Amino acid sequence: MEKTIRIGTRDSELALWQAHTVQNKLTELGYKTEIIAVKSTGDIILDKPLYELGITGIFTKTLDIAMLKGEVDIAVHSMKDVPTTLPKGIVQAAVLERANVLDILVHKGNLDFLETNGTIASGSLRRKAQWLHKYPTHTVEDLRGNVNTRMQKLKDNNWNGAIFAAAGLERINLKPETFINLDWMIPAPAQGAMLVVAMEKDAFSRDVLNKLNHQETEICTFIERQFLKTLEGGCTAPIGALATIENDKINFEGVLFSLDGKEKHCIKKNCNFADYKSFGKDCANEILNQGGNSLMRELRTQLKVK
Repeated sequence: MEKTIRIGTRDSELALWQAHTVQNKLTELGYKTEIIAVKSTGDIILDKPLYELGITGIFTKTLDIAMLKGEVDIAVHSMKDVPTTLPKGIVQAAVLERANVLDILVHKGNLDFLETNGTIASGSLRRKAQWLHKYPTHTVEDLRGNVNTRMQKLKDNNWNGAIFAAAGLERINLKPETFINLDWMIPAPAQGAMLVVAMEKDAFSRDVLNKLNHQETEICTFIERQFLKTLEGGCTAPIGALATIENDKINFEGVLFSLDGKEKHCIKKNCNFADYKSFGKDCANEILNQGGNSLMRELRTQLKVK
């Protein structure tokens, strides 16, 4: 009997969109699939900032457990939410072609606050630090929940705006007309990319998913995540990274910030394809050797990361 590939996903609208995208691609290749949705701890506990929950991979852990228990065969994630070290027995099986990498500011039609004092919202320490670096007189409120919940909270509060990943809003047609691209803000490592994981021992699913892999996106996200891993930052640390391919070169920009945005370490470099496997690590070590080490120690203390 032909195997039905069970696709695990979170149950938010965006996560289900991503799972259905993978399902459609597999269906086009002639495979049978079934979607199994679960709710993650990160979706349930919305009254605390992510870093206070003290769990690396809070949006992926529930699906990891479902895979290890044999309840699903593969799982689809926003790659930026996935820890750089996967659980034992689970492997990266496909990275889909990347969408928009930018962060955007969704506002309420008036941008005068950018010149004075304002209040914006974001649950990301990376976004908060970069915003405060550029707008030190502003206040950044914590904002949690799936994209639908966060859009509603923006409407319900007297904030001037909130920061979102453009790709998420575009995928489920939630991007309003009142937004500006934050092209100065370095995105999260692997932002805009979708990752599909499988069990290491499941040769069938891994072979199938290999057909969906987009090599350029795989290379760029590998560099960004290696940069993140070398800095020892979890999903919550104020770290941004973006690798892009131009002709025969890979361009990279990485940043590390203090929580208040006042301290910034950055690097901009490029490399040849032959050297990409150590490129992210080399860039991270350069930042660490130029003062980033002491900042990372301070961040680990502040965020109680052991």
